[in-house]
Amino acid sequence: MRETCGLGSALNVIGGKWKAWILWELHAAPVRFGALRRRLSGISEKVLFEQLREMEAAGIIHREVFDQVPPRVEYSLTETGATLNEAVHALTQWGERHAAGLAAQRLAAE
Repeated sequence: MRETCGLGSALNVIGGKWKAWILWELHAAPVRFGALRRRLSGISEKVLFEQLREMEAAGIIHREVFDQVPPRVEYSLTETGATLNEAVHALTQWGERHAAGLAAQRLAAE
């Protein structure tokens, strides 16, 4: 059942510690691998590479290799990735409202 559920399918694509953050970092413009690694404090090069490959295989990011010395690789969202980012943005807004509500409850309880 979970495999055929839309939510399960979405979570398979962005599940885990880093994929949602990678999606967020790519939403505005293409980003080079090194810059992406610097923006995602705490991620190892190996994990970032693996996560990017999985996201590329899922069709939500595009990897472009430029033929120059030194080699340059940029990652960007595909059209599918952009629509996924919109859905994640809605989830982010919900989380912000929920956190604000919890904070208000704590203040009221004090």
